[in-house]
Amino acid sequence: MKKIYAICVLITLIWSCAPNSEQAIEINLDPALAEGLKDGRVLLIFSKDGEREPRFSISDNVQTAQVFGMDIDDYKAGNPVYFDTESFGYPIESMANLEEGDYTVQAFVIKYETFNRADGHTVKLAMDQGEGRKWANTPGNIYSTPQKISFKQGQKIELNIDQIIPPISEKEDSKYIKHVKIKSELLSEFWGRDMYLGAHVLLPEGFEENPNDHYPLMVFHGHYPDDFGGFRTSPPDPSLGEDDYSARFGIYGYAKMQQQEAYDFYQDWISPDFKRFIAIEIQHANPFYDDSYAVNSENLGPYGDAITYELIPHIEKEFRGIGEGWARFLYGGSTGGWEALAVQVKYPDEYNGCFAACPDPIDFRAFTTVNLYEDKNAYYQEGEFRKTLRPGHRDYLGHVDAMLKDMNHRELAIGGDKTKSGEQFDIWQAVYSPVGDDGYPKPIWDKYSGKIDPEVANFWRENYDLRYIMERDWETLGPKLEGKVHIYCGDMDNYYLNNAVYLTEEFLEQTQNPYYAGEVAYGDRAEHCWNGDPTLPNYITRLRYNTMYLDEIEDRLRESAPNNFNQQNWTLTKN
Repeated sequence: MKKIYAICVLITLIWSCAPNSEQAIEINLDPALAEGLKDGRVLLIFSKDGEREPRFSISDNVQTAQVFGMDIDDYKAGNPVYFDTESFGYPIESMANLEEGDYTVQAFVIKYETFNRADGHTVKLAMDQGEGRKWANTPGNIYSTPQKISFKQGQKIELNIDQIIPPISEKEDSKYIKHVKIKSELLSEFWGRDMYLGAHVLLPEGFEENPNDHYPLMVFHGHYPDDFGGFRTSPPDPSLGEDDYSARFGIYGYAKMQQQEAYDFYQDWISPDFKRFIAIEIQHANPFYDDSYAVNSENLGPYGDAITYELIPHIEKEFRGIGEGWARFLYGGSTGGWEALAVQVKYPDEYNGCFAACPDPIDFRAFTTVNLYEDKNAYYQEGEFRKTLRPGHRDYLGHVDAMLKDMNHRELAIGGDKTKSGEQFDIWQAVYSPVGDDGYPKPIWDKYSGKIDPEVANFWRENYDLRYIMERDWETLGPKLEGKVHIYCGDMDNYYLNNAVYLTEEFLEQTQNPYYAGEVAYGDRAEHCWNGDPTLPNYITRLRYNTMYLDEIEDRLRESAPNNFNQQNWTLTKN
């Protein structure tokens, strides 16, 4: 593997990287802010964005800021950090190639904790602090006030770490929304420290007035939620005008539109003819990402078992869920789409149907634009005389604005080569890979060059390739999945996720004994994350996950619920 990091050397008993002879970048840390810092990663960010802080300006698109990253180990309080100017960067790899000119510069320190895991490995990772494992917002991380400089090669730069991200306040309960946090015994044992799972719980109308009623459970999977989303008991804020612009959807007034949808959902929720059920959004951020992908993993631990056998039974007991597999359903989009299908496949008896929208790759022959089993390199299509970069992100017309290589090099600069960036490709690697000899996830491909490791790819296939697992085990899985699998994806998904859905559909449509009896549907020219309604734009349907699949769920309940289940309002009375 190409060595891309200069090695910092301990000189005497004071930690520091020896300053580059041509250019010294000195970062001074306020001792009070650096309290408890021992290990971490320092990011040096150059930006020309005049509106956002540099820490919020790093992205996959062409307007990204420039970031360089280096690890710090065994930091001694009170000492400066001399940033190694040979550290790897994104999008420009070497600081020597950074164009001279005016920049806003910021230094940022990601603090690591030491975990002594039950598997015998000791690892240093950033821990979620209630923000969803987002390094730029993690309470306790420290950074410098953005500083404007006129950069010249060889100049001396001095930055002062004088800011700290404050703690996050816990959400308060309301009549309809409750907040749950439990210590997971399974995860605490694995990580060698107390680990917690949380959930935001939306209770049905009449919950307090009908103490003998028990309800089905709808599990809305997705990224880390700071509260239950899309539910609002008051009309939209009248101060919101039509000048609010959504760059993602290209429309004005989207903030007000979102609030109106949330209020409309509340009006439906309390109406006398609306179905009664419990809906939850789960908090399972971890040292690698904003959620765990809701399955067991060698690197993350038994999150699948912890969620299914610890958290969900706890919620059902506290809030009168029915507590049986026929009364649990799964849905979500993107990461949540993969989770919905994966949990249904991994725990087929514990759930009665999944609705997977725009799922992360569910067939690794189309891992975005890579075939992990046949391609030799993730970043390049290679021929005898030339090679071409693989695309990573496109719009609905097919215009490409990011390559897989660039997307991975961004993670490499932010987190280094030990799967620590907290970003998309790193979490896939953390969830799906075996543990390496060093205790960190074994790379699916070399993060710098893109060379694929076929042994790791085979491990991924046997354990997390959902199409492969269903096909391999259909004789036993098929009867348990019949009628439960529903998949939706835009045919111009920005991350090419529709390609894996096509391959999965090919398998599902040829299933026998039994036929899968579910649904796969595509949105014409629809981008990420189309979730199944061809009559409305995605910027509306993405706000309706909690109501979109109720007709299909009703059909499923009519087929599988016991006779004492009230099909009119979806309640089961227990005296």
